[in-house]
Amino acid sequence: MEFGICFKGFVQPARAKALVRLAESAGFTYCWFYDSHILWRESFAQMAMCIEHTTKMRFGPCVTNPNTRDWSLAASMFGSLALQSDGRFDIGVGRGDSAVRVMGRKPSNLANMEQFILDVKAMVKGEKVQYGDVPNPIQFPWAQGYELPVWVAAYGPKALTSAGKVGDGLVLQIAAPTICKWLRDQAVKAGEEHGRDMSNYRVMAAAPAYFGERSESIEKVKWFPAMVGNHVADIVERYGENNSEIPSSLTDYIKNRRGYDYSKHGQSDNPYLEFITDDIVDEFCVLGTAKEHISKLEKLKEVGVTQFNIYLDSGDEERIIAEYGESVIPAFS
Repeated sequence: MEFGICFKGFVQPARAKALVRLAESAGFTYCWFYDSHILWRESFAQMAMCIEHTTKMRFGPCVTNPNTRDWSLAASMFGSLALQSDGRFDIGVGRGDSAVRVMGRKPSNLANMEQFILDVKAMVKGEKVQYGDVPNPIQFPWAQGYELPVWVAAYGPKALTSAGKVGDGLVLQIAAPTICKWLRDQAVKAGEEHGRDMSNYRVMAAAPAYFGERSESIEKVKWFPAMVGNHVADIVERYGENNSEIPSSLTDYIKNRRGYDYSKHGQSDNPYLEFITDDIVDEFCVLGTAKEHISKLEKLKEVGVTQFNIYLDSGDEERIIAEYGESVIPAFS
């Protein structure tokens, strides 16, 4: 089991540098950043800064999308960060959520997302690529053959197929073992059906972690199932409420959902939290004592999760990192 942390862009630079140093010394091997350039500060500038204050930790967006930036600009940025980090750079990719919706734009379709992944990987490696409506083929003369690892964010059947076809790993914004197993199995099956060797396929469960008394912990992380519910609502809209391809355990909890405020995306003061029950928070997040964290993470590992990525958005970030370094990560060494 690998361990990661994930920041929003509101963490002040001095504190971000201190947190990544602390996390690396505690045994965390990944640091991810939300990529939503309007709601929070530009993530790739912060990654470049934090790379210079670590030696082993890997970095990347969790997640970027095909619609925010020109593809050659995105690929050049990824390749540059891979080079200056000495190969410590991955990317997570999705269709686009808050980064595009706050501008009134729609997420990418899946075919476009798949092509973005293939073309960006090729450009970072140094291959010649012609994409979209760009007349001339693009090739970076400075590229050094870097194989860019790509994790694909997915929930719905078609997105999971895309993740299996073109991803090196899967991003799941949830820490519910039963749901993670179903989602992981769909992606692996799709990859195998497309002739890929999925034996080293990686699966990230990204969710908040919090230590302490249950009621306080639930209030601290209640924003998270609401954020997940926004993605699930898209799936229900596309596939229907009673679709046999989608587990009811994933869709039932949004039945009383009234909406979502993207200006409060991933925040505890989002006004649309009333449909979230305590049991759902408990199921979707990792809460309780260190022993309880270890127990849940063992269940996630058993169903194929290879990385737990902690959303550091709920307070007590230094304490959470320190507790994981002292008590949780050693249990998986």
